[in-house]
Amino acid sequence: MDPEQFFTASGVIIVAGKGGVGKTAVTAALAVAASEVGLRTLVVEVEGKGGLSSMFGAEVLQFDQTCLVEPGDGRGGVFARTITPDEALLDYLRSHGLQRISNRLVSSGALELISTAVPGIRDILVLGAVKALERAGEFGLIVLDAPAAGHAITFLRSATGLADAVKVGPINSQAADVLELLDDPARCRVMLVTVPEETPVNELIQTAYSLEDEVGVALGPVVVNGVVAALSGLDTEPEVAAEDAGVTLLPGEADLLRSAAEFRRARMGLQRTQLDRMAEELPLPQLQLPYLVTSQLDRDHLRLLAERLLERIGDLPPVGVA
Repeated sequence: MDPEQFFTASGVIIVAGKGGVGKTAVTAALAVAASEVGLRTLVVEVEGKGGLSSMFGAEVLQFDQTCLVEPGDGRGGVFARTITPDEALLDYLRSHGLQRISNRLVSSGALELISTAVPGIRDILVLGAVKALERAGEFGLIVLDAPAAGHAITFLRSATGLADAVKVGPINSQAADVLELLDDPARCRVMLVTVPEETPVNELIQTAYSLEDEVGVALGPVVVNGVVAALSGLDTEPEVAAEDAGVTLLPGEADLLRSAAEFRRARMGLQRTQLDRMAEELPLPQLQLPYLVTSQLDRDHLRLLAERLLERIGDLPPVGVA
């Protein structure tokens, strides 16, 4: 599939996954990849943990938009901002000429009372802000770093719950608008992230079916992060390999190498089992990303992951081809 066709298939990509699987890194890499094919791309962070901005060597994201990758040389650029419920409410009220009320509402802590009385209001404020950005048409793609998988379902179900609970007024209208966004594959889809291990894969499969059944949002390919590359020669005895390489092993090194090879074979076997199980139980394409040995991702790592994403997307069949 042409990567530009992939990224323009919907205006919003919501990235979700279990905590610890690299969801935020995948969000950043998707944004960089979309920029590389010429799309002006906005990343939206909703939890404000600061991890995404640190990968770009930037300050913690704020509500005001900032540039993470400058446009030019065919790149569309990557921009980013964070959206909290308070900020989304302020922005909504100000856009409707109610700035004085908005300042008092937030400073008084009334939003906390409202959110207790109306479950889901905080999530719908954030999703409503994303919907407004999508409608504005300033960006070719918006990539939303969603909450971790368990909360992601609640986050995306908020529109349905509020539409059922509040039948009239601006809350109902906002919920209806968000539902239109989530229900339209040409406007929005979810990409789930996992690693090839049993527990994350279990949660991924459960989340995928919950999103389809309870939210009705379209699912894009699954991103499998942290895939360990296959190595040749693991079955070769260390002494033979050393002799072929013209080196001499120190005492004990042969046993260490055997243990390392055994561990790698076992790791590869477990990984293969989970990849195969995922393919069987969840009929979605897989975009596999390599395991990176680093304590902190930076721009170079993101470029590498973006390149791999573009390669994997290029391997997908064109739309309409099985």
